[in-house]
Amino acid sequence: MVTLSPLAIAVGVIALAVLVGVVVTVMRSRHTARLRDRFGDEYDRTIDQSGSTYEAETVLHEREQRVAAFDIRPLQPARREAFVRTWLEVQAQFVDDPAGAVQRADVLLADVMTARGYPVADFDQRYEDLSVDHGEVVAHYRTGHHIAASHARGEAGTEELRRAMIHYRALFDDLVNEPEGFSPVIEHHGGRVHDLRKETTRRS
Repeated sequence: MVTLSPLAIAVGVIALAVLVGVVVTVMRSRHTARLRDRFGDEYDRTIDQSGSTYEAETVLHEREQRVAAFDIRPLQPARREAFVRTWLEVQAQFVDDPAGAVQRADVLLADVMTARGYPVADFDQRYEDLSVDHGEVVAHYRTGHHIAASHARGEAGTEELRRAMIHYRALFDDLVNEPEGFSPVIEHHGGRVHDLRKETTRRS
């Protein structure tokens, strides 16, 4: 039987601690990289809000767990086409009624989310839920919503509302065209082919 000296035992314990530390660091790094990739700019925004990387990653992980319990599903083709037709109507309305169009766009986004399986909730909850699978575009939702709120307080004009529509359109396009592999939403309207990804909001 080999008897280890106290020094050998101490060295072994230290080596094991170092190995465990390396493994934990690598796993933590991979976890951080995964969250950054999934949430995009929302990752940094959450860190700014929470004040620490650990707290931010805990918050984002809790969002993932919450959304994982939802029955998120793609839109049926007919439903997608109906939503696109409504969006084109809202976009056309902007020319004569910018404020009304932005308001309808906000409601339409909520309707699309409901149809996709997201629960009815206040704006902040909807935003957080969307950030899990739409991290690259969800910031558009927040910006558009803030502009609409500013207009309601008399602090935003038509140009700002036009930008709100552009922000809303970015999220709308992402929601109706998900998951990857769907063809772009193309709608025949009045003899003209509309590709939502190429539509632009006209100025009033």
